[in-house]
Amino acid sequence: MKIKISRTLLLVLYSLFIISFMETEIRAAELQPNQFHSYLRQGIDKAFNLEIADADVFIKKAVELEPENPTGYAYLAMLHLFSYEMSFELKDRDINQEAMLYYFREALAKGEKRIKNNSQDSQAYFAMALAKIAKLQWAIHQKRYFIIAQETSNIWDYLEKAKGETSQNYDTYFLTGLLHYHLNHLSGIIRFLSSALIISGKRQKGLRELELAAQKGDLLKELAQAELSSDYLNFEKQPEKALPYAQELNKRFPNNYNFSFVLGNTLADLHRFEEAFDIAREIEKNIQAGISPFVPQLQPRYNQLMGRILFNQGEYDRSMEYFQNALKDTSFYNVRTRVWALVRLGMIQDIRKQRKQAEEYYLKALEVKGGEGAAQIDAKKYLKIPYAPLS
Repeated sequence: MKIKISRTLLLVLYSLFIISFMETEIRAAELQPNQFHSYLRQGIDKAFNLEIADADVFIKKAVELEPENPTGYAYLAMLHLFSYEMSFELKDRDINQEAMLYYFREALAKGEKRIKNNSQDSQAYFAMALAKIAKLQWAIHQKRYFIIAQETSNIWDYLEKAKGETSQNYDTYFLTGLLHYHLNHLSGIIRFLSSALIISGKRQKGLRELELAAQKGDLLKELAQAELSSDYLNFEKQPEKALPYAQELNKRFPNNYNFSFVLGNTLADLHRFEEAFDIAREIEKNIQAGISPFVPQLQPRYNQLMGRILFNQGEYDRSMEYFQNALKDTSFYNVRTRVWALVRLGMIQDIRKQRKQAEEYYLKALEVKGGEGAAQIDAKKYLKIPYAPLS
């Protein structure tokens, strides 16, 4: 018996097939951006937990998914900048520097290509600004003054376009906050050239923008939190405001010794000494046991932390011993730790009314190349006005 299928039924079946196919295509199109974002999110989380190899894998998966999207390349540039700054070997530093510059160029090339097709592409502008932030930070390390001024101007221009009229990308506030807050911290010619090209630094505005990114940001939310914990602790001298960020980051990323040190220093400045000592003991135990990533090269930072705790307790003789030990390691990766140790030694001499010795320590701190930051700002301040502890 032959089965006859009506033309109407065939049309219905065909229509259902087309609808099903279209829904599958739509779902695939919707899933791809979500998957791209998911890969970036996983990569960033791995980087924050110092699982750098895994971070590289996830971000490269995002790039493979959308090879013409500049965002993935921008985050690879940031990842290699992070690795560059944390390298304990000059060879690794050089490798990460080359990789950072390569992905910086790729992000710019992909971004410019997209802007040619759509001059209002806020995502492309943001990706290029992020890539340029990586190069700017590298240029500051290298003291490439012209590059610093040029990139600062370009970043600002890109960020203005990234915000646009309808963009809800709160991550942009991390970048604008970074520029607003730290522009006046740049020294001499760098500050002059940069502020001549963009608006001058505004500390409070920068903090408000960083707070907004830390609360509502997406992929840069944790970076904004890390920045605020450092700014409030070292520049603003408000450890009570740094504490919530330091605690949250240390809890979320227990493998990241940077957050352990920040939390320990914050607790020390808040005079929560038992908690600070507990963190210091945990760091020392991990270093001695060789638990990755707690490498022996972290010993000077441990000495610096112990010195800071004892300094805040008023045990100046014991504190000095730890600071002196921190000075023994003259490696390139220990530069900022040495500067802080010299400044603290000067502060102890000021407390003891040994002004000449204090000035010698502050001057030594300013002579350390590559030690720019909060410690050298304090050294300049205490050269003018002797340090005096708050009652």
